[in-house]
Amino acid sequence: MRKSVKDIIDKKKSGNKISVITAYDYTMASLCDKAGVDILLVGDSAGMVMLGYENTIPVTMEQMILFTEAVSRARQNTLVVADMPFMSYQASISDAIANSGRLIKAGADAIKLEGGRIVTPTIQAIVETGIPVMGHIGFQPQTTTLNQGYRVQAKTKDAAITLIEDAKALEEAGVFSIALEMVTSEVSKIISKSVSVPTIGIGSGSYCDGQVLVVHDVLGMYDKIKPKFVKRYLSLSDQITKAITNYKLDIESGRFPSKENWFSMDKAELDKLREEIDI
Repeated sequence: MRKSVKDIIDKKKSGNKISVITAYDYTMASLCDKAGVDILLVGDSAGMVMLGYENTIPVTMEQMILFTEAVSRARQNTLVVADMPFMSYQASISDAIANSGRLIKAGADAIKLEGGRIVTPTIQAIVETGIPVMGHIGFQPQTTTLNQGYRVQAKTKDAAITLIEDAKALEEAGVFSIALEMVTSEVSKIISKSVSVPTIGIGSGSYCDGQVLVVHDVLGMYDKIKPKFVKRYLSLSDQITKAITNYKLDIESGRFPSKENWFSMDKAELDKLREEIDI
């Protein structure tokens, strides 16, 4: 049975941890769904992992719709949450509602957007239309790098208080969960205890109600960035490179294709062909 937003909220109430992983394409999403994760996040990190951008800022709504459609076609049981890309919700509330609806039409069950108290009116408006929203505070890839760079969040008392207040404001605005990215473990623990909605950590310690990682990081397929908080369960980058190298060498040496890899005519038909064309 397909998971719902209520199922995710109930997991916090029951004390069960929530598993979240990114997915951007049909094949990978199918495998993640089969593994039984709770949430497939169609992250705007697809811009870096799948499209080769330096960061998430260039990602467009059209690209996020394409990725969301692919993931939603693959899932059988998992909740699908899609990221709102940069400037798809900041300009106006009407833009935010319209673009949220486009992602829902593409197959998402909920959307995610970045920001604290400043985006609460937008979140409230989206939720009032019936679209579930996951909040995202702490390090915000779309904007934090523009003025702070790549830094851990809530390392000081004042920064911690701001983040805690942001989390409470998001809860009041109606989010069903909050992603905490690169937040100190101590503050993540306080936030997780202070709000009734689940917290999903990425680089924010073990006290969050769930965890999310990029699937390509989990599988060791993306080497350009290697965050400290990533746990790699495989090193597929090396294995894939080796496999493709062996494929190339087999072609050059004539080992591939071999007889088991091609198709043949019936001998009688081949004899008729040779007689017809005189070879």
